[in-house]
Amino acid sequence: MSSPNSLLGTLLHAVGGISAASCYLPSTKTKGWSWNTFWLAQSISAWLIVPTLLAWFTVPSFFSIIAEAPSKPFWMAFFFGAIYGFGGMSFGKAINHIGYSLTYTLAIGISAVVGTIIPLIVFGGLGDFFNKPGGGIVLLGMILSILGVIICGWSGFKKEKDLDAEKLNKAGFNMFLGLILTIIAGVLSGVFNLSLEYGQPIADLAAEHGAGDFEGNAKLVVSTIGCFVTNFVWYIIAGFRQGTIKEFLPNKMENGKSKNSLFRNWSLSSLTGALWCLQFFFYGLGHVRMGEYKFASWVLHMSMLIFFSYIVGVLMKEWKNVKRKTYVTLLLGLILLVVSFCVTSYGSYNN
Repeated sequence: MSSPNSLLGTLLHAVGGISAASCYLPSTKTKGWSWNTFWLAQSISAWLIVPTLLAWFTVPSFFSIIAEAPSKPFWMAFFFGAIYGFGGMSFGKAINHIGYSLTYTLAIGISAVVGTIIPLIVFGGLGDFFNKPGGGIVLLGMILSILGVIICGWSGFKKEKDLDAEKLNKAGFNMFLGLILTIIAGVLSGVFNLSLEYGQPIADLAAEHGAGDFEGNAKLVVSTIGCFVTNFVWYIIAGFRQGTIKEFLPNKMENGKSKNSLFRNWSLSSLTGALWCLQFFFYGLGHVRMGEYKFASWVLHMSMLIFFSYIVGVLMKEWKNVKRKTYVTLLLGLILLVVSFCVTSYGSYNN
């Protein structure tokens, strides 16, 4: 195991945050592909190829470990990963409707609460957790997180009023639909955490084989393959029903040139998937280096995601021309969410 180095751990969490916050940017550069086609292509990279390669290179005897894995943890991790697959779909669609900064902020706020509570409900100990020293602080942090989500959502509706309705419609902005999709994404993101909890015996087995800092890569593969199966089946069916599956083939125009660059589109889609997966890779590396500050890993990761997704949103000019009050409302919600993560993390440390 690596020696503790909280500064290096924080930097690794920042890299993971940048990776996660920017992973869907390549979708804006694909040409001649529908969302269905892009999403199917990136899912192959994000939830199948990249996590498998990471585990293969970092976990000794990886395929033997998967073969030896206990049946129940394996299939439960796969099952809940498959359920999370619907959350991934909702997240991607939400970005189309309300943009990067709001989607990430709202989903992360919801996920922080749900991801903490669901494992306690499933594995037991919910009442005991909040009755322990620090339990009241964790509960306060969750309440602040919910308030932060509400305020950020309110800023989205204010944005809808501030900007020209015709321009927003052309851009596909729909706060109500985006909010519904983001709630689904946030809740199911917590389910993904449950999938990883179920897969812990697989990680323990990897540790016995000498995986060290990379033991978590073994269980991650099982969860992400479940996610991939859901997305693959859904978008293959959608592709045939909507006729978008043909976009995977060269589409020639009259002058003989192709409407879509398959190599370019596949490269961008693969980059999206790789960036999504690498957030967990760097999270794991950062977490093991935090030493006595491991309790702060979750707050660091969540805060980095919010911060960098906000930066991406600004660069994409998502909040250009909104009124000052709307912008201040958004910032207030962002600050409240970061504070809530700090409070929750502090309470967890003392729990």
